[in-house]
Amino acid sequence: MPYSAKHKAKSRENIIEAARILFNRHGFGGVTIDDVMAEVGLTRGGFYSHFASKEALYDEAVTSFLMGRGAQWRADAGVGAAAAGPEMAMNMIAGYLSPEHLADLDGQCPMIALPSDVARANPQVQAAYQRLLEAMVGVFETSLMGEGDTARPKALTLAALCVGGMVLARTLPDSELAEELRVATQATAHGLAAQAKAN
Repeated sequence: MPYSAKHKAKSRENIIEAARILFNRHGFGGVTIDDVMAEVGLTRGGFYSHFASKEALYDEAVTSFLMGRGAQWRADAGVGAAAAGPEMAMNMIAGYLSPEHLADLDGQCPMIALPSDVARANPQVQAAYQRLLEAMVGVFETSLMGEGDTARPKALTLAALCVGGMVLARTLPDSELAEELRVATQATAHGLAAQAKAN
C-alpha cells in the first residue's frame, strides 16, 4: 500500500532536519545522501522521491533553518517588530555572538558551519547560503534605517563581524582565545550598533 501524502510530507521534513544537523556537524562535503537517509531510517532509493540532488536538499535545509530553527532563535533573542530600530540590531548581535549559540553545534546558523564548503560548492548551494546572509543583512539594515546612506554598509559590516567572529571562535582549539575573540567581536559590533542608537 502506498504511503499517504501526510506520511511523505513528514518523511521529507525529517530528512531536511537530519540533513541540516549533519551538514552543521560534518560540512556539506562530509555528508552523503546515504548518511542522511540512514539518520532517518530510510534507504537511499527513497531520497529521490523527495529531492533531485544533495544540493537541492541543502537548499531546503537552509530554508528550513531560516524559517524554522532560525526563526525560533530570532524570537528567543528578541529580534522582530517589537524591537524595531537599533535595539533590534543589539538583540541580534547579543544572540548571534552568544556563548549559547557558539556551543549549539547542531542548531547553529549554517553560515558558521559551512563557509569553506560553500565556497567550493555549486551555484545552487552558494545561492542558498547567500539567502541566509541577505536575511541577516536585512535585519540589520531595517534596524539602522535612520542611518540613511550608511545603513547598508553598516549592516554588511555587522553581518561580517557576527559571522566571521563565530567562524573563527568555532575553529579555534584554545577555548580561552575563542571566548576572548567572541567577546571582543560582540563588543565591537555592539559599539557600531550603539552609534546608530545614539544618533
